Amino acid sequence: MSETDTLARPVRLALLGAPNCGKTSLFNALTGGRAKVANYPGVTVEYRKGEFSLPDGQIVELLDLPGVYGNTGKSMDERIAIDAVNGRLSGERAPDAIVFMLDAAHIETHLHNVLQAKNYGLPIILVLNMMDMAARDGLNIDIPALGQELGIPVINCVAVRASGRAPLLDFLTEWTGDVEHGSAAVPKSELGDVRELQQRARSATTRSVSRVHQIETFTHRIDKFVLHPVLGLFILLGILFVMFQAVYTWSGPAMDMIESGIGWLQGVVSAVLPDGLLQSLIVDGMIAGVGAVLVFLPQIIILFAFILLLEASGYMARAAFLVDSIMAKAGLNGRAFIPLLSSFACAIPGVMAARTIEQERDRLTTIMIAPLMTCSARWPVYFLIIGAFIPEGRVGVFSQQGLVAFGLIIVGIVFAFIMAAIFKRTLARGESSGLLIELPSYKSPVFKDYLRGLYDRGMIFVNRAGRIILPASVVIWVLTTFPRNAVSINETFAGMIGNIILPVLQPIGFNLEMSISLIPAMAAREVAVSSLATIYAVQGEMVEGQMTDIIASQWSMATGLAFLAWFVFAPQCLSTFAIIRKETNSWKWPLFAFSYLFVLAYLAAAVTYHTAVAFGLG
Repeated sequence: MSETDTLARPVRLALLGAPNCGKTSLFNALTGGRAKVANYPGVTVEYRKGEFSLPDGQIVELLDLPGVYGNTGKSMDERIAIDAVNGRLSGERAPDAIVFMLDAAHIETHLHNVLQAKNYGLPIILVLNMMDMAARDGLNIDIPALGQELGIPVINCVAVRASGRAPLLDFLTEWTGDVEHGSAAVPKSELGDVRELQQRARSATTRSVSRVHQIETFTHRIDKFVLHPVLGLFILLGILFVMFQAVYTWSGPAMDMIESGIGWLQGVVSAVLPDGLLQSLIVDGMIAGVGAVLVFLPQIIILFAFILLLEASGYMARAAFLVDSIMAKAGLNGRAFIPLLSSFACAIPGVMAARTIEQERDRLTTIMIAPLMTCSARWPVYFLIIGAFIPEGRVGVFSQQGLVAFGLIIVGIVFAFIMAAIFKRTLARGESSGLLIELPSYKSPVFKDYLRGLYDRGMIFVNRAGRIILPASVVIWVLTTFPRNAVSINETFAGMIGNIILPVLQPIGFNLEMSISLIPAMAAREVAVSSLATIYAVQGEMVEGQMTDIIASQWSMATGLAFLAWFVFAPQCLSTFAIIRKETNSWKWPLFAFSYLFVLAYLAAAVTYHTAVAFGLG
């Protein structure tokens, strides 16, 4: 590469490090959170690129790679990160240098990974993050001595503070100039296997790291309770229980405001536009359809607020450790817990997160059961049916509706374990790997990053309303409005389509409106709610978005419960199956997942409906 070519573009630095070392905090702090998120060619592993300016005005491109535990590439994430550093990815140029980041409080655990990274043949520096927490735990690190031991520059850092990042920025100002002109030192390779490198790393820490005083750290004190084999499980269950109770009890006022706003907007548009197709399209199609889903945004925000807090605090890894023995009964290990918990937000990132699982059979099993977790797309359906048929009373201090929702979540989890046990003994038969996971120190979330993450999750939900729910609502409006001479829903195009599949669904208690709503819900589960809203709005039966009242008056309890049971297992959401196709590189597995979920959903709805009818609820 000529010097002219080199100067024409920013220096590219690869940000490497183990999970939970603070890479994301540093990346967000340096780039201001303005990042391009994309997939590597051919896979769904994401990387982020962002630019930032050094104190002298020099522009640097930072490449945030997936977390790595070494250079062996046992998981898909690690393989992609290693290929990126080596310049082996199509369409991506290799980085010019490496910024390797370590959690200073766990320096003994990962220092050998730094030695391995010296073998990439690139200039490299070591950034020791969370130095304040290391000092809190009584750890003293001699930075110059460690740099001499490793043969590379070592910089102390506290990524979440501007003053803590200053030493790194000052060093980068000079070092990136050397990198840009090809004069930065490339360290000597470290020969030997992992055991030899670990021994060298231990020797280096012995000579450069000391403990000032032996103390029982804050993390150790908390872990006495959190990791207790019995008490810890009750704490985990309690956290999950509070989370789903909060989804109901905290969201009421905000939901009422949104619902009132939707009703007000419908009234304004109805007053401005004359009666006719245009008014019906906007009021009954667009506003009613999108509004029926947006009203549940407060619940989604609360759910994500808890999940992000668990991730940022360091508790998530402990939850995986706690459930390891339980998951072993289904043939999995605790590492599957994190993808499955991610699936409570959306099955897509859950399926993608399974790539961190080293054993391919365990990864496949996790992917197959991830859609059984209660994702955020199911919540609008749950809220609608529970709100229509379950009274708002309390059982002790707990919300009765919240208890029902929690029960549905437990049902999904139980069946996920049952199906995992079946798959591990049939389709994915093989030995399960043990759990090897690092428990990071507890820390307070970075408030700015936390709010940014919460905002991003909320906007994903809102964007789905625009990209998927709005077009689906318009399509449903067209199908339920035409032909214009139709005098009932049966004579519309929607009714014609619904009547084709109704004979299959009628034995499990579904009516025509429910059958119609399942078709566009293939795009996303929550579209079922917007479709029902559009259907009833076009029929002139819904006023100011009061969907629960319509459902309660026109459906029987047995029908409503059958619909609820269906969505515990519903095979809707084509995006999830597309991701399964990409992650498994085969159409066999997404087709299998759709088939087994359809069978479970049908059987669950049938059993629920006929049981409810037998108890006089039909």
